[in-house]
Amino acid sequence: MTQTSPTCLWNDSAAVEELTYSIEHGAVGATCNPVIALSVLKLEMPFWSQRIRELIAREMPAANEDQIGWRVIEEMSANGAKLLEPIFEAHGGRNGRLSIQTDPRNYRDTEAILEQAARFSRLAPNMIVKIPVTRAGIPAIEEATYRGISINATVSFSLPQCVAVAEAVERGLRRREREGKDIATMGPVCTIMVGRLDDWLKVVMEKERISTDPGYLEWAGVAVFKKTYTIFQERGYRIRLLSAAFRNHMHWSEFIGGDVVISPPCAWQKRYNASDIPVIPRIQTPVEGRIVEDLLRRFADFRRAWTEDGLGLEEFDSFGPTVRTLRQFNAATTDLAVLVREFMLPNPDGR
Repeated sequence: MTQTSPTCLWNDSAAVEELTYSIEHGAVGATCNPVIALSVLKLEMPFWSQRIRELIAREMPAANEDQIGWRVIEEMSANGAKLLEPIFEAHGGRNGRLSIQTDPRNYRDTEAILEQAARFSRLAPNMIVKIPVTRAGIPAIEEATYRGISINATVSFSLPQCVAVAEAVERGLRRREREGKDIATMGPVCTIMVGRLDDWLKVVMEKERISTDPGYLEWAGVAVFKKTYTIFQERGYRIRLLSAAFRNHMHWSEFIGGDVVISPPCAWQKRYNASDIPVIPRIQTPVEGRIVEDLLRRFADFRRAWTEDGLGLEEFDSFGPTVRTLRQFNAATTDLAVLVREFMLPNPDGR
């Protein structure tokens, strides 16, 4: 795929071993967030346990566990960015970036998002900053873009969210252009968490006792992604779509051939590399009409995700997949602080 199509591979992890494997197999980017950071800590605990102790004892003696946890995320992301710097230089800024996520607890606060985005963008020349597609996130995306920060719009599941992101990025880019500021080296992307839309519709199916072909629900995120891609191409938006939250091979195979980013975890990449699934362009092949029609008829939230005016800006924060994802991201942020606390305040009883 990476050699025969414009489709790019990014690695959904900042773990050094996993990112190294991905780069060797054509990856040109990577990502980190609180959930990923926890998994990387477990993979690389011998290194990070010592680093956390150093931060607690010497470098940040007055910091709380939350502050140290975020320093770990910053350092983890900077390490990944270093591995990607040669690709960043070769691609002129479009690829070779490490995505680092702003604190998901700030999803309602535009200024807090911007403050952290500005800090993160200075960690390395090839950082790209994840900003949630919430009511407060959209103005943050425009302003960050205007300031020259490449953004990765995340916590995004629907066509209306993606269009809002693309328009915000265009506004930011046009403001820079009017002032003669550089945009050539910027590389914004807009994520669709395709598997998380599928997950949510499965929850709705059980909750509302909907009967349908269960296989249809594997196509919901794919259908939304393909429709969004077509609209982005028609309108000439200067932002790429990124597929994330992998649940089946179609979240990779159905997007081959598009000028998009595919960002699976390393384990999924190894599964794909070992498979006999033909690597052929499918981005222009629409999802079967009977599947889309069934999903539209049975699931109001699919209609909201599929239709450009299905969600208003004021509804982004309350959309089911958004709530579910923010809860998980917020919980992971808390879990990271708890992990650091175990180093800061070890149990005196050894239990």
